Amino acid sequence: MLDERVKNEQVDDLARAMVELSGMDEAYRFFEDIFTIHELQAVAQRLAVARLLRRKVTYQEIAEKTGASTATISRVNRCLTYGAGGYQQILGKLDALDEVDGKGNKR
Repeated sequence: MLDERVKNEQVDDLARAMVELSGMDEAYRFFEDIFTIHELQAVAQRLAVARLLRRKVTYQEIAEKTGASTATISRVNRCLTYGAGGYQQILGKLDALDEVDGKGNKR
């Protein structure tokens, strides 16, 4: 569960808002409004780093592919190893989506 120092009504509202997104277009519109470009790129980069770490890609290769610092890669790795399981959960769902796009076609 989210650390009690972070969990509050505002974070609850953000989580509920994200759960209510219904599709890529809606997500992109929400992200454009709520994040600065830098914030959005940083969050997306962390997700990309997590995917590569799960595939056992080296820190150096991850840094080259994503532009992430080794500090960011290390932080994401700590979350994958010792975190609340959020990365693992969403990456499992994304992997399933990558395998089949709902029409039986590879994405």
